Amino acid sequence: MEPTPTRFLGLDGRTWLIAIAVLAVALLAPLFLLDRFNTLQFARVWTLAIALIGLNILTGYSGQISLGNGAFMAIGAYATALLQMHLGWPLWALFPASAAIAAVAGVAVGAAAARLHGPYLAGATLLLAVALPSFATQFPGVFGGDQGLTVSVTAPAALGAAFPLTRWLAWVNAGTALIVLVLLANLARSRIGRSWQAVRDDEAAAALAGLNVARLRILAFIVSAACAGLAGSMLAVYSSQVSPGSFTVTLSIALVTGAVIGGLGSLAGALWGSLVIVLVPTYVTNVATSHGLSSTVAANIPVVAYGVVLIAVMLLFPDGIQGGLRRFFGLNPPAATGPHTRFNSLRRRQPASEHQEEGTT
Repeated sequence: MEPTPTRFLGLDGRTWLIAIAVLAVALLAPLFLLDRFNTLQFARVWTLAIALIGLNILTGYSGQISLGNGAFMAIGAYATALLQMHLGWPLWALFPASAAIAAVAGVAVGAAAARLHGPYLAGATLLLAVALPSFATQFPGVFGGDQGLTVSVTAPAALGAAFPLTRWLAWVNAGTALIVLVLLANLARSRIGRSWQAVRDDEAAAALAGLNVARLRILAFIVSAACAGLAGSMLAVYSSQVSPGSFTVTLSIALVTGAVIGGLGSLAGALWGSLVIVLVPTYVTNVATSHGLSSTVAANIPVVAYGVVLIAVMLLFPDGIQGGLRRFFGLNPPAATGPHTRFNSLRRRQPASEHQEEGTT
């Protein structure tokens, strides 16, 4: 019998080594390698990675399609701006508070979404992404209208007066993203995560196994909304402003694209998806501008680039970038995700009394 690998917080030693290496890059890259603009891009990568991790839980694990996570990011961002403006809360309190407020909104949306499936759910969440930003213009006295609200933070005094704020925010975003990744990786490996996968693969079989399908679907929406709200709060902090133009439908579609490109059902794929949706628009816009295209045309090119990258990844790596890397390096693929495999795995973990009751029935 092979020895069971030692685990800490649900992760084995090799995974922790990878996490430590990623953390080292996250801390050192803004310090030595990147200028101010690229440091902000670095911070944005980690910010959107959190939103993609939550969306991966919703779509990759529970099987629900959402085109409205940009709206939850807007809720978190405006919550941060209002809490700081009226209550003067510090940064360490703004992040969890904004995530909690977005999670409460996720309860309401998830309760309605639990009755919808497929394109109906996608359409409902798309409507949310279209309608919610308009509240800022309908209530300008509260949300600042088209100009939005201002968010102001400073680096800790212990780092020195000359310490760049962008570097501090890059560290904060990277550290927060890694914490969220570890927490949700443990949640995905728990009984709740296995239940989500069972619901995703076969709702009828999951219900026969005694799972509360509606409750699990709502819980997935709450987790996804909390992650999006946290990402929106981080976006508001490092951009120093919150406005409706930052949370358009394009953002929601970009999040879905990034989740698919990185690899659904793989939380690590959220990092690859975030890199794509942050770096590709910047690169193609610069190329378009350098070739003499107008600013209007250059602004629409990133949407085309998303489509091209998505098609290329789906043709080359049907399981996303993370799945392609696993095959390329010969790593063990994730456990089979077929409905029978998930359902049987769930049943094996049920108490013996439940099996006896089922046999008697």
